[in-house]
Amino acid sequence: MDFNKWFCDKRTGKENINTHPDPRTEYQRDFDRIIFSSAFRRLQNKTQVFPLPGSVFVHNRLTHSLEVASVGRSLGSLVGNYLIDTYKSDIDEKVQNNFRYSLYNVIASAALCHDIGNPAFGHSGEDAIANFFIRNKGNLESKFSPEQWQDFLNFEGNANAIRVLTHQQPGKSEGGLKLTYTTLASIAKYPCESQAIDKTKDKSKKRLNRKKFGFFTSEKRTFLDIAANTGMKQEIGEFISFKRHPFVWLVEAADDICYSIIDLEDGHRLGIIDSETYSKYMLDLIDNLQVDSITNVRSQLGKLKDRNDRASYLRAKAINSLTISAVNQFKDNCEFFLDGSQNKSLFNLIKDNCPVINEIEGFSQDHIYNHRSVVEIENAGYNVMYELLQHFIPPILLEPDNRSSSEKKALKLLPNQFLYENSEAYFRVLGVLDYVSGMTDNYATDLYRKIKGIDIGMTI
Repeated sequence: MDFNKWFCDKRTGKENINTHPDPRTEYQRDFDRIIFSSAFRRLQNKTQVFPLPGSVFVHNRLTHSLEVASVGRSLGSLVGNYLIDTYKSDIDEKVQNNFRYSLYNVIASAALCHDIGNPAFGHSGEDAIANFFIRNKGNLESKFSPEQWQDFLNFEGNANAIRVLTHQQPGKSEGGLKLTYTTLASIAKYPCESQAIDKTKDKSKKRLNRKKFGFFTSEKRTFLDIAANTGMKQEIGEFISFKRHPFVWLVEAADDICYSIIDLEDGHRLGIIDSETYSKYMLDLIDNLQVDSITNVRSQLGKLKDRNDRASYLRAKAINSLTISAVNQFKDNCEFFLDGSQNKSLFNLIKDNCPVINEIEGFSQDHIYNHRSVVEIENAGYNVMYELLQHFIPPILLEPDNRSSSEKKALKLLPNQFLYENSEAYFRVLGVLDYVSGMTDNYATDLYRKIKGIDIGMTI
């Protein structure tokens, strides 16, 4: 394990030289760039689980990402100090400073943008994109190379995140957001190309780093450069795949911790789960993990009378317990995480010794993820995304002279930065996917209603 290769402040694109002193580290600059990006702001109007809020506030992709970044910062700080204390003699002095003072910024930055490639309507949107190509295989497959076709069949928000963050759109900056290679490596949960996906049906035997894929063919060269500069270990095989970068485990754990608890809290706020049931799950979890004194937690809870305040207190204690437990699991299995041989996430290792997590997941599956309002938005979102692709992709694949008047009008709706008219079919379709996957739930729904004639009239 070469700790000294894991940090790399090289950026995508040609970085302009800053002639003015900057008090921020390179990884703090990453955090700020993400916060101020339009792609990050659009997460505000993308569904997390429940339909976007009416009178009751629930989480969206943006608030979820901010909370994941908060947990990620804690994990990065605790693990960074542990690695320095444990492997100090193996780490150069400059890199020691990165572990102690920058790792938490790397994890927080990666956590901020871990969902930035997710389309509108979440997993339902992903399914719609993939299924569009599956259902139109006969008409489309021959237009693409095998690796390009697999990109479309397995469309994935994680791979799309790398594209969103690094791709240069026409008329825009080279290198996308120009993030450091270390931050980009830290979001690559599945560091392989689409053809390298592990298709093993037995989930217990499926390789975690190849469960899905992490970069499109269009970003292969960029990803190879990222991997080469951050010490990622390439696997032997017919297709390109790597072991996970060690920092990925912490970003993934922060995400797993947040959604496992926050989705339950949202269910409580909406009245799907009653206070007694919610409190029992949270108290049992805290008691199982044995990080906080359950006696002290119960005592403090007894002083709180407001329903939502009690729920917030238990959520905070549960997340703290899971965070400390994740750090302990990292320490106990450190070598396996660092060399990439671990095949279980930090959260699943915690779950092995905490049966109440399975109970919470079972309840969430039955009563939250399959709640009628959630299923309705998933069905609606799938249809909206599918129909938008149907509107744009067939015309974009035709040569301009072969398009009908209506097909030409359809493409007038595509902004210029998403038009790749003089490129091969693969890039023309990617332009459409860039546009559609970047839409917010509201924008996608609004455009769908207009092109279907449900809403007719001028909006400016």
